[in-house]
Amino acid sequence: MIILIAWTTVTQADGAITRIITKSDQAKLDKYEETMRTAVDEAEKGGTPTDVKWLKETLDKPHLPFSEDFDMTGAWKCRMAKLGNEPALVIYSWFNCRITDDGSGWMLEKTSGSQRTKGRFYTESDNRLTYLGVGFIAGEKSRNYSAGPDVDQVGYAYRTANDEFRIEFPAPVRESLMDILELKR
Repeated sequence: MIILIAWTTVTQADGAITRIITKSDQAKLDKYEETMRTAVDEAEKGGTPTDVKWLKETLDKPHLPFSEDFDMTGAWKCRMAKLGNEPALVIYSWFNCRITDDGSGWMLEKTSGSQRTKGRFYTESDNRLTYLGVGFIAGEKSRNYSAGPDVDQVGYAYRTANDEFRIEFPAPVRESLMDILELKR
């Protein structure tokens, strides 16, 4: 049994994402916990009471499995929250996102609003996916992941309800210490 567990861990560690993820994005994930603590601390100290309440409720939600009965494909409403730096906590309005499955996995695209993202999910564990994508401005053509640190995005996705999940982006390029993209049907 111990041999099987060790083999499984090595197999997952040698997955497709290890060949794709950039060194700078891997470094962001390596510091994820520290970045999250700092961002939440700043957000709680400087955010409005209503926004801080939303943040606490959002982060307190359980991490449910991305099981076979959870189909991410389809239309979603989505909104971004930015934690840390100035302002300390900002929660934007709802926009549109779409998730498709091209046969090799789920792909996300934010389809409205000025700031967009487009990328793919990779299985990290039953309860967490890794997102690799690119940020771009509406009207621009999105580039492919690994186009450069000014557009590359990395984050962890957590399922929090039957029709709800979020992606947490540590150390985004602009404005904040941590971004949270909340998605709901």
